[in-house]
Amino acid sequence: MPGPISQPQTLADLRTLPELLRWRVRATPAAEAYRHFDGKAARWVSQSWREIEAEFEPWRRALAAEGFAPSERVAILMPNGIPHIAMDQAALSRGLVPVPMHAVDNPDSIAYILADSGALLLFVDTLERWRAIVATGQKLDALKRVVCADMTGPGPADARIIALDAWLAAAPGATAPLPDVVVEPSDLAAIVYTSGTTGRPKGVMLSHDNVIANVQAIARRIAAEPHDVFLSFLPLSHTFERTGGYYYPIAAGACVAYARSVPLLAEDLRHMQPTVLISVPRIYERVYALIMQHRAAAGTLARVLLDLTIAVGGRRFDARQRRCAPSLPDRLAWPLLKRLVADKVLARLGGRLRVAVSGGAPIAEPVIRLFLALGLDILQGYGMTETSPVVSVNTPDDNDPHSVGHVLDGVEVRLGENAELLVRGRSVMLGYWRKPDETRRVKEADGWLHTGDQARIENGRITITGRIKDILVTSTGEKIAPVDLETAILADPLFEQALVVGEQRPFLTALVVLNAKAWVQEKERLAASGKKGGAAEQAALLARIAVAVKAYPSYATPRAVWWTLDPWTIAGGLLTPTLKNKRPALERRFAGEIEQIYAKKPRQ
Repeated sequence: MPGPISQPQTLADLRTLPELLRWRVRATPAAEAYRHFDGKAARWVSQSWREIEAEFEPWRRALAAEGFAPSERVAILMPNGIPHIAMDQAALSRGLVPVPMHAVDNPDSIAYILADSGALLLFVDTLERWRAIVATGQKLDALKRVVCADMTGPGPADARIIALDAWLAAAPGATAPLPDVVVEPSDLAAIVYTSGTTGRPKGVMLSHDNVIANVQAIARRIAAEPHDVFLSFLPLSHTFERTGGYYYPIAAGACVAYARSVPLLAEDLRHMQPTVLISVPRIYERVYALIMQHRAAAGTLARVLLDLTIAVGGRRFDARQRRCAPSLPDRLAWPLLKRLVADKVLARLGGRLRVAVSGGAPIAEPVIRLFLALGLDILQGYGMTETSPVVSVNTPDDNDPHSVGHVLDGVEVRLGENAELLVRGRSVMLGYWRKPDETRRVKEADGWLHTGDQARIENGRITITGRIKDILVTSTGEKIAPVDLETAILADPLFEQALVVGEQRPFLTALVVLNAKAWVQEKERLAASGKKGGAAEQAALLARIAVAVKAYPSYATPRAVWWTLDPWTIAGGLLTPTLKNKRPALERRFAGEIEQIYAKKPRQ
């Protein structure tokens, strides 16, 4: 098997991503690498590192046959799975630059990224999606090849399109593996486009050294084991999943199981029984909401048992973190509570999870405290696409749920003006693709990156306190972080989505999407108490919101609410592909409703 002249012996010796894969294949060729669901055979399939390396080889040859020069871009618009990583690895081995795109992004955004990156090849899942991209009218003159996994249905006449099977079959065969193109650590390993919460996405240029440095630092902080199973469902276009759920398992020699889809996630969790889960808070919030709905409908004994489990488990967690002394009653009660309650709840997540990492957004305290009390180590971390992405993370034996953990080895942090968190290190991006002015605005000449987040740093531990650009200033001069309030509101299972507005207004308003089932139950409760109509419903919603944000100052409590059952979607342009609110888009969409609210006298 070909490799560098001097083959790396340890993870610390690696310099590029092609080296990482080759090193893993040599180290544990027979170990399980991936599991995925074979739709044609209707069964789960397992592959070893040796087998997956052999499967990648035709992809390398097909891509080499295109004749692209090193540093050219290859766009990947595919859901998580073996084809996605096969194209990624093929591109990396040829010195090309993968441009991963969110498989659920809207066509206009996809077309913009294709044009901006100057991608020469697009790997797309369906012909229907390609038709939608063409329909945007965006000129894609640089695009020379479109490889389509599913050619079902009529498509636009275009000589660039070829079916995946035909593309792979046309590649020249050989008896020996294709040698990798020589890649330097400073070469681009990806252009990852940011979510674009406030405008067009920007292409973050990450080098091989950026990503390898982050993988090495993560491995020194949280040691995954070869027997671990990661369940992959966050988009591989998300740097959090890309580094933590794709490249890092290669470094650890762990197995990655690819979930079939988000709707089937609960079933896949139970079937795959992962030991490591990388997720955004929304998954934990949904499980929390189900638990709270079950509690509300349960009998007295079940409610008492759950509440007792949370109380005892919470004290056990604090004792394990050396924040209090363990008590004899808690030690005696826990085995029974674990069997009757905790194990049954955690069975929803497969029953074998030993660690779950949460990132991308803050997680509400009631949510994380519930899982910690049940015995699941949820570790909050902090990072951003521009830092490859992990900057800090908690660990099981040093877990402060109010913070995002200690800084990784090799990463420097300090506070700048307005308590802004600044980051420097090998994992900090090269810059924004074709946007030198934007790069200079966020990255200083000496390497310090401006994150835009406000923070506290205490003994190397980071606590994020707000987002500079997201601070609302009311007409009374109060400064409020709306994301914190939205996170708190979403801890109530009645609320599926939330947006808090009030810039230069006399009070705050919450726009919320309600959980349909929970809303029916709430209206039945109101009717039983003789309360009906819009005024009663608004009063009830405001009361629940007030409880959710009670930890914040009174001026931060929304005094008006507008609600709907229609979810905000990515396709509708209201959410980023990572499910973050597109605040300007939401405010434009509901501008009429917002104006009507402020034209009325609010509820006191």
